[in-house]
Amino acid sequence: MPPIPGSGLAKGLAVTLRTMTKKTVTAQYPDVQPELPPRSRGVIALFEENCTVCMLCARECPDWCIYIDSHKETVPAAAPGGRERSRNVLDRFAIDFSLCMYCGICIEVCPFDALFWSPEFEYAETDILDLTHERDKLRDWMWTVPEPPALDPHAEEPKEIAAARKTADKLRAQREQQAQEAQQAQEAAAEADAAQPDAAQPDAAQPDAGEGDA
Repeated sequence: MPPIPGSGLAKGLAVTLRTMTKKTVTAQYPDVQPELPPRSRGVIALFEENCTVCMLCARECPDWCIYIDSHKETVPAAAPGGRERSRNVLDRFAIDFSLCMYCGICIEVCPFDALFWSPEFEYAETDILDLTHERDKLRDWMWTVPEPPALDPHAEEPKEIAAARKTADKLRAQREQQAQEAQQAQEAAAEADAAQPDAAQPDAAQPDAGEGDA
């Protein structure tokens, strides 16, 4: 069936009329910050207190944009006669965001929860060399990391929490049983102490044989 003459013009005018009747919404950025989704990938924040310099994030990064420097320090023995230990101390943690492709592998593989996604996106620079941010800047972004979402109330309980709760319930039951046994032992001892004077009372009340004869 051949198209009706002027149908395309009618469709275009219909789209124009629908658009004209809608309310115009203008984003007032940068005066008003946009509402970003909770899982937005802005920048990578560092919580350096949790970092153990295991280098796992730097090794797994496909772009090799994470730079880490550290040194070893000797920790004295905690007790006399103990052995001294050595630990890694973080000297530098930098990320080159001109190379980063925001894959999130470094955050996923971190075993100590030292890296987090921050929704911060205002970090443009005039020079590409300034996109390599050191650990001080990464630490400042840590305070913009949103709180984790609440767990689904119908979700299955994690195995770690279930095991910990089972152990706690077992210890609580053992303590209650020990407390009950101790209470029963105290009651038995109190009953035995109360029964001893009653057994000795008839002997004390019985008169002496010599006094009766007199």
